[in-house]
Amino acid sequence: MEADTLNLEALQSDGKHLIAARCMVGPVQSLSGTKTPNSTLENISFAPPGLSMLNIKDSRFTLLHTPTPLRRMMRLEGRIGRAPLYVKRDDHMEIGMGGNKLRSLEYWLGAALDEGADVVLVAGGPMSNQCRLTAAAASVAGLDCVVFHNANPHDESLRASFLNGLFGAEVRFLGNVSEQQRAVLVEEAADELRRQGRSPYIVGDAIIGALGYVQGALELHRQSRSLDAPIRHVVLPGSMGPTEAGFIFGNALQDNPFEIHLVSVEYGQADLAARIARIYCDLAAHTGLAAPEFDNLLVHYHMDHLGPGYGHPTEASEKAIVTLARTEGILLEHIYTAKTFAGFMDLVTSEAIPPDEPPCVIHTGGTASLFSQFHLFRALEREAGMPIAVGA
Repeated sequence: MEADTLNLEALQSDGKHLIAARCMVGPVQSLSGTKTPNSTLENISFAPPGLSMLNIKDSRFTLLHTPTPLRRMMRLEGRIGRAPLYVKRDDHMEIGMGGNKLRSLEYWLGAALDEGADVVLVAGGPMSNQCRLTAAAASVAGLDCVVFHNANPHDESLRASFLNGLFGAEVRFLGNVSEQQRAVLVEEAADELRRQGRSPYIVGDAIIGALGYVQGALELHRQSRSLDAPIRHVVLPGSMGPTEAGFIFGNALQDNPFEIHLVSVEYGQADLAARIARIYCDLAAHTGLAAPEFDNLLVHYHMDHLGPGYGHPTEASEKAIVTLARTEGILLEHIYTAKTFAGFMDLVTSEAIPPDEPPCVIHTGGTASLFSQFHLFRALEREAGMPIAVGA
């Protein structure tokens, strides 16, 4: 059987799998208007290569034409004293400096075009990778884009959001409102656009977005099978859930070739696990595919690198940024990838991931954000003997 195809009859009847209606959540493990131009419609496909045997019916607007690289980090191996160590470079994509949200956007844009949308709406902070990549992908799809930031328009936030405007998006600053208030304001903006005769689509449906990393799990498994010693452990950031749940779901449909480790960058363990479980179960219902019970999956939650909370760097996360830059020439940003890589290095040096079981960390992108994060460095400031922040 090819790595990117599955025997669904066997999958549904082998006694180990069950439908979404029985998806369960229990205790969690812890180790610490009109269609777009023809040129756009040509990009629409149903079920990308690798998912055709899964009968996923959602439309996909192709943004990724080749698999992202899987690379060994040999200099890091020498530094740590362990090999092999792999990184899946989802920061290496053709559009908008890449990142995990492009996988989701293939399906969000597919849904938008199916609905006849002519404008997409997306919300987030000024440094939001989802906002940046939506603006970039909308330009490729020939759709207008409106970006909403729950922030005030000052020098720092305007710099952070610069690329959104460069990609042609209209950027609206809503002031310091909560995420809930922001969602209400975006819905109101969509209603106003409809009154003007436009057809808006709000980006962000977690279930549709998670489909991107169902594909991502199949892609990595296919790459892993070509290695002398296939990857056994995969490390991801633990955050909003679509990336994580999609990958876990794709992994489960392949009979769990990977043990999955989530390094929390945002939520406590119970909240993170519940978010992911809900999306996982909803994915099974949405796709109609049989899936193992969530409780039976090899998913580990690592909380040690959350630090003071979301958006607050730690000493270990800054060390990870410097280490990866100076060994592999890989750039990480403070909010997501630095903490994930710090957790990855912890897991391999402590041998929580056994030495004979090859691990891989997924670089989910966000590199553009680093250039708005000078003020978050501390150790580099001490090393340089001067402030790192521009204008400081």
